[in-house]
Amino acid sequence: MKKKLYQLAHCRAGDKGDTLILSLFPYDERDYTLLCEHVTAEKVKHHLQGIVQGDVIRYELPNIAGLQFVCREALLGGVTTSLALDTHGKSLSYALLEMEIEA
Repeated sequence: MKKKLYQLAHCRAGDKGDTLILSLFPYDERDYTLLCEHVTAEKVKHHLQGIVQGDVIRYELPNIAGLQFVCREALLGGVTTSLALDTHGKSLSYALLEMEIEA
């Protein structure tokens, strides 16, 4: 059965220059393994295609049951230099939470 990530987790975001950082935390720590299995860097890059132009690197943070995704070339050159509306990381954290996984 497929579930949207927002049903299982919440996301925090940050942005520096043209780099977007998304941190994903399950509501229930028991779902951390499920997130590790299904929310890969490749799937995040595919889900955010058209937004993230560069690499996506995933870091596992088992001590706090979190995953962090560093997404390069994701903010159209940078929040303060882009003319695009609302390319801040916080908005893109909601885009990640729309991703569906098998759960």
